[in-house]
Amino acid sequence: MNRTEMEMSGPGGNRRTRTVKRKVWGGLRQWKLLGMFEIDQQHEFYSLTCMMKEGLCAAVQNTIDNPIPNEFSEDDYKLEVTQIHKDFRMETFAGPVFASLRRSLGMSEKEYQHSLSSEGSYLQFISNSKSKADFFLTNDKRFFLKTQNRREVRFLLSNLRIYMEHLEKFPHSLLVKFLGVHRIRIPHRRKKYFIVMQSVFYPDERINARYDIKGCEVSRWTDPAPEGSQVIVVLKDLNFEGQFITLDHQRPWLLRQVEIDTAFLRELNVLDYSLLLAHQPLHQDERNHTLSFATLIMRTKKSVTTGSGPAVPGAVLEEDLTEVNVRTSQSQITETSVDGGGGGGDSLDQDELSDRAGAESAELREFQAQNRRLLPNFKNPLHVIDGPEQRYFVGIIDIFTVYGFKKRLEHLWKRLRHPGQTFSTVSPPEYCQRLCQWVQDHSK
Repeated sequence: MNRTEMEMSGPGGNRRTRTVKRKVWGGLRQWKLLGMFEIDQQHEFYSLTCMMKEGLCAAVQNTIDNPIPNEFSEDDYKLEVTQIHKDFRMETFAGPVFASLRRSLGMSEKEYQHSLSSEGSYLQFISNSKSKADFFLTNDKRFFLKTQNRREVRFLLSNLRIYMEHLEKFPHSLLVKFLGVHRIRIPHRRKKYFIVMQSVFYPDERINARYDIKGCEVSRWTDPAPEGSQVIVVLKDLNFEGQFITLDHQRPWLLRQVEIDTAFLRELNVLDYSLLLAHQPLHQDERNHTLSFATLIMRTKKSVTTGSGPAVPGAVLEEDLTEVNVRTSQSQITETSVDGGGGGGDSLDQDELSDRAGAESAELREFQAQNRRLLPNFKNPLHVIDGPEQRYFVGIIDIFTVYGFKKRLEHLWKRLRHPGQTFSTVSPPEYCQRLCQWVQDHSK
């Protein structure tokens, strides 16, 4: 409330008017602190993020210059590489292991390096989360950088091998993809650990709602952004009530994958993780499910090829279309030979046909055992699922909270504090089962 308005208020309504306006302005100040902000030269994190960019550029260059081994020893998982810069030191943990994960996602080291160290400023993401961590995004919004405490980093590194084994066994997992773990040391300042992750909500230009789901009700409501506001607010469970994730034939895949991933987290004895969910309307041309043969082949290729890029960005490349045409021609020739036509071509004998059928059957069984799906021809396809009218972005994040002594005490306290209500601090088996139930109840 400005000075003129205060002086003009009458004696009877002055206090009430002042209180209401303070609430309004206070609310506006709160909303202005949420969202994404470019970290320019006046920003408090400008110096830090410049060092992070320089350090990450050098760290990735190290993996470019040193070929990734085909198999990893225990030493590779424990590897720490320190690079000395003018004003800081950057330490990289298990660099070759994370580089192999990036490669399996179809990501070249050069493009990863370019995204992390491009001239464009990082963005700071300020959310309504209770986390004390700092969140940054690369300028293209493709990668998240999040500060972590030492315990969380140690937990990730100690379980890195089984995390990698899980992603290898289930290549279309919804678990967040950790792409690097680092520590930056600046003289006379506290050292900072941070991780690099693939953003679940990439690309985000058309997303119209974001949710953080834990499958419970206590403290799970967030006031939406004011009408017409550009502020990004991540909503919660109670905000989603009355809505559904409408997938039709893809729903069984989602239910099964959430079961698989949460069972893995249950075995790690963790809780309080979140199912990130966002949606955007499909354009009319995106709703057309009649696929060209070339597009179907390319999407199938992405979905079944391990190590060559299940997450390759969406466009069908010209050289790939050429390969499809060649394969189509070869397929037609083979079919002609099998039928015994084609002017005397060599026909396949029965044993060879049986061997081929057996190999294809084994591949199909592996495909089903790994719970793969036909990935969309879209950027970030591992976290994108298309329904009839909406495109959904889905991922599981924040997997570092162990159900130890403190959390057990918190569970007992919340049982007394919130009788008859569901809250986030429960045992890992219960947390796992409850989140799976939430997805089942809110999808169709």
